[in-house]
Parts: sequence; C-alpha cells; structure tokens
Amino acid sequence: MKIAFVFPGQGSQAVGMGRDLYETYPVAREAFEQANEALGFDIARLCFQGPEQELMLTTNTQPAILLVSYAAYRALGHTPAVAAGHSLGEYSALVAAGSVPFADALKLVRARGQFMQEAVPVGEGAMAAIMGASLEDVRRYLDERATSSDRVLEIANYNSPQQIVISGHRDAVERAVREIRATRAVLLPVSAPFHCRLMKPAEQRLAPEIEKISFADPRFPIYTNVDARRIASGEQAKRALQRQVSRPVRWTETIQKMLRDDGITHFVEIGPGKVLSGLIRRIAKAEGIPVVLLNVEDRQSLEKTRATIQAATSSL
Repeated sequence: MKIAFVFPGQGSQAVGMGRDLYETYPVAREAFEQANEALGFDIARLCFQGPEQELMLTTNTQPAILLVSYAAYRALGHTPAVAAGHSLGEYSALVAAGSVPFADALKLVRARGQFMQEAVPVGEGAMAAIMGASLEDVRRYLDERATSSDRVLEIANYNSPQQIVISGHRDAVERAVREIRATRAVLLPVSAPFHCRLMKPAEQRLAPEIEKISFADPRFPIYTNVDARRIASGEQAKRALQRQVSRPVRWTETIQKMLRDDGITHFVEIGPGKVLSGLIRRIAKAEGIPVVLLNVEDRQSLEKTRATIQAATSSL
C-alpha cells in the first residue's frame, strides 16, 4: 500500500465545511483558532455559518479551503508517501508537508485571492469545462483562434483525459463553448479567468509576497502544478508557486506519474468535497490501474479513511 494525499482547490467550498472536524478533534479546533488569530477575523464562523455570498468571495474562499484542508490533515494524523494539490490546494499540500508555516500560508492565499480577482474586471473573464473532446481537438481550436483574434483563450486545467478547462476573455470562452465539438461544454461559476495569461498581473504582485516567506524542505515529496514533477526542496516549491497563477494545472500528468512512477494504490482527498476523487477515478481508469479512493472532510469520512489505512497496514 502506498498512499498519496491530494488537496482540493477553489470551487470545493460549502457553508458548514469543517464544523464536524472542529467539534470532534482538538487538533482541528486548534487549527481554526490559529487561523482566526492569523487573519484577524472569525474565519471559522464564516466556514460554519456563511453567509454563502461572503464565503464565495475569492479572498475568503482561498484561506477557508486551506484551513479546512489543514484541519482535516491534522485530525487524520497520517503521513503520505507523496502529495499534490490542485491550484490553491498546492498551498495546502506544502503546509501539510511543513514547507510553509500555516499562518503565513493563510495570509498568502488571502492576498492571492485578492490579486487574482483584481487582475481582470468582473465580467470580462470566464472559464469553461470541456468534457468529451480530445486534447488535440481543443488545442487545434485554440490555435486557430490565436491566429485570428487578440482575445485570450487558453487551457487552464488538464483535469482528466475527459475534462479540460479553458480560460480567457468571456466572449472568447462563450464562443468556444458553442463551437468546440464536445460531449458537454459548460461555463464555470467563477469570478475570474484563472490560470491563463490574463492572470500575469496577479502573478507579478504575488511573487514578492511569496519571496518574503522562508520555505523549508517538505517532509514528503510534492508534485507541482506547473511542471507535474516531484520536488523535495523549499526553494523548488517557492519557484513553482511563483509561476503557478498564470499557467495551467497539469493534474492529469501528476496523477499519471503517481500511478506509474510512485506506485500509488490509495488516494486520500483531504479537504471539502470529492472533486479530485472523481478526476482521479477517470485518470486511473484510462491508465488501467485500480486504485482505492478515500476522502477526509468530516468525522465520518475521517474515521472510514483511518480504519481503511489501519486495516491495509495491518494486513501487510
């Protein structure tokens, strides 16, 4: 048995997230208290009670998801063979690995959310999920538009063999949704066009903030979004985060390498939701490799995951 932890990104948030962990596990409660102190407001209350509109603000969403993910990780109390996070989740992975101090990461992702939102005026950018189209067809469509238009339209996330996310100017994204031949193409409910070159201003503003923080070498290897490769040093982690905001998330490659190169048999999604578990299931199926998928977002899922790990370990 080899276990990988994966940490979700923006979009997994929901009012009530983390409350069960807070009420059940002292180490999780401590994480919420530390977050309240670090940020200077009651983010625990926002996670538990909302209002939803306030939780959905990018500057609040990003530290909230990081907080719940870290609280879940602390409560589980297990060390993985390797880890990765999807976009924002890369910060959660680095905190769990001891590379970035928790309080510093909370402040950093709050600024990240602000910079990303301010990079493009609300309404000018968009993202869409393209499902059931080949990567070659999507790339061909984007290449054709790039030579005939000044509108930004790029791949933002390589999520699975069946799902690609595009990002850019709203009119270009909406046109792509209508024109790309796919099983399904839908606009995503996001407030900015993440992971495309329209995010360059945010990336440039965030870089010096990342530079201020001292990154330690992670206690376990982390796969980076921008390169889909394992890193083992704090300096590598820092440089990867500085390039992450305006570049695509190479999630499919990351999971493929965990399966092929690391021999991962169990994936545990740490934090709210099961979005990543669904993507991993499709990637593993395409690779023809069986995997066990678990998650930790509340007491019930944590105890199930803990029991599964203990049973698998005791049988070795």
